[in-house]
Amino acid sequence: MLVPFESLPDSSRVWIYQANRSFTEQEIQEISEKLENFIARWTAHGADLKASYEIKYKRFITIALDQELNAATGCSIDASVQFIQQLEQEYNVDLLDKMNVSYKQGEFIAHKSLTDFRKMAKDKAVSPNTIVFNNLVNNKAEYLTQWEVPASQSWHNRFMK
Repeated sequence: MLVPFESLPDSSRVWIYQANRSFTEQEIQEISEKLENFIARWTAHGADLKASYEIKYKRFITIALDQELNAATGCSIDASVQFIQQLEQEYNVDLLDKMNVSYKQGEFIAHKSLTDFRKMAKDKAVSPNTIVFNNLVNNKAEYLTQWEVPASQSWHNRFMK
């Protein structure tokens, strides 16, 4: 059951998928339609899941699920991952590689491998004040307050020493 993202409680579980490139406006429109169709039909053991999504910075897909109504199950999580894999194939984009880092360079969103980001931190090309995207947040409250933060306030801080 698709609901407005803002209406979901802060305790809603989130999954963030970062793309290795920006989506075009046309792709965003198409992906939004596909997300709406998927979420409208998304269930756990036949029970509707109250969920929503956001696409931010033309690069991040966030799916949020109100687990107070019905919790995600292994099968429903598998279905969402299969859906994301279909998007990867259809749009020739990487959404599931967790070994990449996205961060801001001014208003531009940069995307680097973890190895490259670590080297950049060592070379002082990024700093503890660099805004990074902490895709490890677990719920909507964390997503709203701890997703887009200075590296010093994220797990990325370990590379800043």
